Amino acid sequence: MSETPTITWDEGDTSRAALWRSEAGVPPPQRVVIGDDTLPADTAFRLASEGTAILWRGDFQNARLLLQAMARRIDKSLAKPKKSSDKTNASTTDAFHRHRLAQSQRARTLGRLLIPFDADYAIPLRRAPDVRPACSEVYGDNSPAFVASLRELLGLVGAHEWRKKGIPIRALDGERIHPHYGVFSPVRSEYLELVAEVPLPAKTIAFDIGTGTGVLAALLARRGVARIIATDQDPRTLACARENIARLGLAAHVAVEPQHLFPPGRAPLIVCNPPWVPARPSSPLEQAIFDPDSRMLRGFLAGLAAHLEPGGEGWLILSDLAEHLGLRTRAELLGWIDAAGLRVLDRLDIRPRHPKVRDVGDPLHAARAAEVTSLWRLCGKTV
Repeated sequence: MSETPTITWDEGDTSRAALWRSEAGVPPPQRVVIGDDTLPADTAFRLASEGTAILWRGDFQNARLLLQAMARRIDKSLAKPKKSSDKTNASTTDAFHRHRLAQSQRARTLGRLLIPFDADYAIPLRRAPDVRPACSEVYGDNSPAFVASLRELLGLVGAHEWRKKGIPIRALDGERIHPHYGVFSPVRSEYLELVAEVPLPAKTIAFDIGTGTGVLAALLARRGVARIIATDQDPRTLACARENIARLGLAAHVAVEPQHLFPPGRAPLIVCNPPWVPARPSSPLEQAIFDPDSRMLRGFLAGLAAHLEPGGEGWLILSDLAEHLGLRTRAELLGWIDAAGLRVLDRLDIRPRHPKVRDVGDPLHAARAAEVTSLWRLCGKTV
C-alpha cells in the first residue's frame, strides 16, 4: 500500500506538515512559502511559475482574486505573438499538442496556490465559504486536516453545483442528468438526438458500454428497451450512473455493473460513446475525454461481434474531431471496423452546437468548426 502523501513547510521557526490531497494526481510541492493579503500578484505569479507553492493565510476571497490575477498573467503570456523566426506552417496536430502543453502548464502554475482545511472541511481563513458538502461528495465524510490547491477546491464547488442543479436533456423531454465530480458531463447532448431517432433493432435487452452518467441507458429505457446492462469501471462513475437511473425511476430496467467493456452474454443492441480524442490524459479526471491510442474504441470494436446476437446492431457514437486534429484517420477507423468482423449498416451525423464552434479565438477553431458527431450502426459481416 502506498504511503499517504504529505506536504511540509516552514512557518516562522516551526516545521509543519499536513495531508496532501489532489484529485488530479499532482504530487505535493517540494517548495512552499506562506502568502497573505500583502502578497503582490506579480510576485505570486513569479513564484508559482518557478515551481514554488503558496500556502494562503490571508482572506479567502482575496485568494480567489489573486488566483484570477495569476490566470490573467498566464493567459497574457500565452497570447504573446511568436517571434518571426518561430513562424512556421504548423499543422493542426502541432497546434493541438501545443494547446495541450499550454493548458497543462497553466493548470500546474495555478494549482500552486494552496488552501488549508481543518478536519471537518472547514477552511480556517477569513470570509471562507462552507465547502463541506462539496468536499464530502468527493473526499468522503471523514478526513483529517489537509492542504489542497484553491483551483481544485473551486472545481469541487462548481461540480457540486452542477450535481445539485443537473443538466436538462432534450432527448429525455427536459429531465435532468446530475453529473458527479470527475464524471463526463453530457453538456454536449446533440448526439443523444441521434440515439433518440434511430430505429431500435429490438426492445428486449441492450448493453451500454462505458455508461458515464447513465444518460444513454436512461434514454434507451425511455424508448422502451426492457432491460439495459450499463457498464463502467470507475467507482465514482458507477455511483453517478446508479443515482441518475434511480432518480429517473428506471432502476427496474437498468442494471449498472462494474465491468471492463462488455458484460457476459449477448444482446441485440450494444451502444458505446467512448472518449473521442486519442491522446494521453494529463490527470485521472481527463480519462473520460482522452483515450490513449484509441484503446477503448478499439476494444469496443474488437469485442462487439462476439457479444451481438444474430441480426443485432452496435451503435458507436463518435466525433470526427480527432480526424480534423490529425490524431486519427477515417481509414484507420474503417480498418478497425473491418478487422473486427464488422460492417457499417448506416451512419447518422449531427453538427455540434457548443460555443467553441463559433469561437474564432480558439487555437483549435478550424478543427472544431469542421467537427461532425456520428452514430455508426454496425453489425457482423455475416448478417
